[in-house]
Amino acid sequence: MDRFQREAVNAVESGRSVLVAAPTSSGKTVIAEAAIGQALESSRRTFYTAPIKALCNQKYRDLADLFGSDQVGLLTGDNSIAPWAQVVVMTTEVLRNMLYSEVSEVDDLAWVILDEVHFLEDPYRGAVWEEVVLNLPAPVGIVALSATVSNADELGDWLSSVRGPTEVVVERRRPVPLRTHYLVAERQRGRAIRRLPLMVKGRPNPEGRRFDPPSSPRGNDRRRGGRRSATGHRWASPRRTAVATDLRRNGMLPVIHFVFSRKGCEEARDSLLRSGADFNTAEEAQEVEEFVRRMLDGVPSQDLQVLDAHRWAAGLERGVAAHHAGLLPLFKEVVEGLFASGLLKVVYATETLALGVNLPARSVVIESLTKFDGEGHS
Repeated sequence: MDRFQREAVNAVESGRSVLVAAPTSSGKTVIAEAAIGQALESSRRTFYTAPIKALCNQKYRDLADLFGSDQVGLLTGDNSIAPWAQVVVMTTEVLRNMLYSEVSEVDDLAWVILDEVHFLEDPYRGAVWEEVVLNLPAPVGIVALSATVSNADELGDWLSSVRGPTEVVVERRRPVPLRTHYLVAERQRGRAIRRLPLMVKGRPNPEGRRFDPPSSPRGNDRRRGGRRSATGHRWASPRRTAVATDLRRNGMLPVIHFVFSRKGCEEARDSLLRSGADFNTAEEAQEVEEFVRRMLDGVPSQDLQVLDAHRWAAGLERGVAAHHAGLLPLFKEVVEGLFASGLLKVVYATETLALGVNLPARSVVIESLTKFDGEGHS
């Protein structure tokens, strides 16, 4: 184990709560597994909470594979699987509701794992995490995990004040380095795609200001043909099909392309498929077909027809999909399973796929630097 894993596991073994702030893919789950293992040895329960159903579904599959499907359950708004199990994965809202219902399920609870604990800072949902922390029975330990919490020491002090001694473990080393670029199209060269570095000499690339609408008074004026850089080039946002083609040419697939709207995800997928793109081999397409058939087995044929499942599955066989909260839970599970197996190469997604879901993407495309948050663009 790495240094931070040893420190955190030692805290768990000593019965202390722990807050772990470490980069994505650095191995935070090891600490959660240590807490689960300790609870199982003493015939006590563990609740694993996550902010979104996609992450719950994945954690359920991972933990069921590790500890056995007879030991692990799932509780979300869409699924209820073995809620009596020793280990139950659930959304944080489900646990909050349990605590207010005063149900007996928490009587023999040893640990609660709060994945993505930085949601405490969320203006809309943070109160749910706070209520869970404050209302858990005193003997229950907390394992709080985050890759992005910005104030680990301050959060650790608060946890210690309301829950008792809490170890704060921070790891800053990334196991997988990030390479970040602006991906732009040159209008004067037939929309040829170029990569511009996000940082220059340790500072933000000044060219970036030319692409950000709030910084450019002409940023949204398409009639002028794009935004002119200091070097005289005219930039435009690359077409989505061109982005996928460029990433494929440079060996940078699979990709999650964040679009931030359900309609945009569907339109992007349909546009790429209309272009004739096919990212899967014949063997991979056959694997997709068999996987989809297994997953949809038992769904009435008339329902599949209404859902246009045949057209949806045809896109999957070509390695292309959309993922957003508007999809049927079963369809989302299919997309997540195929991507995890390396059988999807391009997925257009909203932020529902950004919250800790461990999928083997080699590239991530963020289409816009701003997003509507319910009140304004940030």
